Amino acid sequence: MHVVIMGCGRVGTSLAAALGRLGHEVAVVDKNPQAFRRLGSDFHGRQVVGVGFDRQVLIEAGIEQAGAFAAVSSGDNSNIISARVARETFGVEHVVARIYDHKRAAVYERLGIPTVATVPWTTDRFLRTLLPDGTAAAWRDPSGTMALVQLPLHEGWIGRSVREIQEATGARVAFIMRFGTGVLPETKTVLQADDAVYFAAHSGTVSEVSTIAAQAPEEES
Repeated sequence: MHVVIMGCGRVGTSLAAALGRLGHEVAVVDKNPQAFRRLGSDFHGRQVVGVGFDRQVLIEAGIEQAGAFAAVSSGDNSNIISARVARETFGVEHVVARIYDHKRAAVYERLGIPTVATVPWTTDRFLRTLLPDGTAAAWRDPSGTMALVQLPLHEGWIGRSVREIQEATGARVAFIMRFGTGVLPETKTVLQADDAVYFAAHSGTVSEVSTIAAQAPEEES
């Protein structure tokens, strides 16, 4: 597959090298000719000087034959404009843009442009390393508002219903992994031993939800 990358910084260089190792044809676009030095002598793809939202520059990079386009420059505006041109003008099927502003990333997702919101993504990667297993988000929406997280449960929740734990935590049980199979629960679904329970919660409440799930449920009076 032919892939066009807009931006020859550290991310663009790494992505180009990885795609090359996988046997894909790669073209890299950057407005700074000196940036291509990062690619090294092993890079055998196209190097195109110009801005990534210029039609002629993209055509020179082979956008008309491209199956994928990645906008990974240091500018949010340049990335999203380039991604929209690739998608809407040239009909590239797989398009993604790196965005620093997570609020803007959510808007672009709604416009149909997949984004990688750099700050929330990096934060999650750090959390996965720093925190014990099961306490970092498995997924977070582009705006950073919602998180999907698998939390360990106190043994006291075994035999209780999904409705009970949702009412206690204020979070939703998104799905359960049971004996290696995903289960979409109902509120009456009963929690079993060895269930891996995934909660959907507001990002700011994950710690509170985790604390409640790890404690024995309160007995009804």
